Amino acid sequence: MSLARQAPARPAQNTRERIETAALKLFAAKGVAGTSMRDIAHEVGVTEGALYRHFASKDDLARALFLSRYGALARGVEAIRVRPASFDDRIEALVNLFADAFDDDPDGFAYVLVSQHEHLRELAAGSPDNAVEALGRVFSDAMARGEIPRQDLSLVTALALGLVVQPAIFRIYGRLDAPPSAHAGAIADAIRRAVGARSP
Repeated sequence: MSLARQAPARPAQNTRERIETAALKLFAAKGVAGTSMRDIAHEVGVTEGALYRHFASKDDLARALFLSRYGALARGVEAIRVRPASFDDRIEALVNLFADAFDDDPDGFAYVLVSQHEHLRELAAGSPDNAVEALGRVFSDAMARGEIPRQDLSLVTALALGLVVQPAIFRIYGRLDAPPSAHAGAIADAIRRAVGARSP
């Protein structure tokens, strides 16, 4: 499959991307509170004024970074939920989605983990960008189809999310030698057991 040639990014787009990359790196390492706009500007190699041409404030930048990455995860979960597949295949695809997100953007993944409590309140119930609700719908559907026993949906979702996220946290802090993608099969099996998946 050939990819259409994309037009070169405009300088403003390049600067915004560089700001986001630098901010993610600093936010993941130092937290939002421990990072100043001056730190970000220094990392990017631009003036603070250049940052404010793209983001009204540090909070605005932090919110945009969270929502873009968390929303992408939510849309990925929903795409997996609606495709024709067995529960086993969906679980495998979900684990790979999260593992690939970590492998492709470890700073972004770490930032979502450390900042989710601050930003999740801003997502309205039923928002298409809410990854936890999208994941809950996967398990609700599986219960309705008899693929897993009927049980507390919030607990099942929490168990599955913990099994996906905790290996990423251990990797971030050096407690795992390999990224979550190297353990995807074991993680998927653990989720199936935790939620009581029926044997095929």
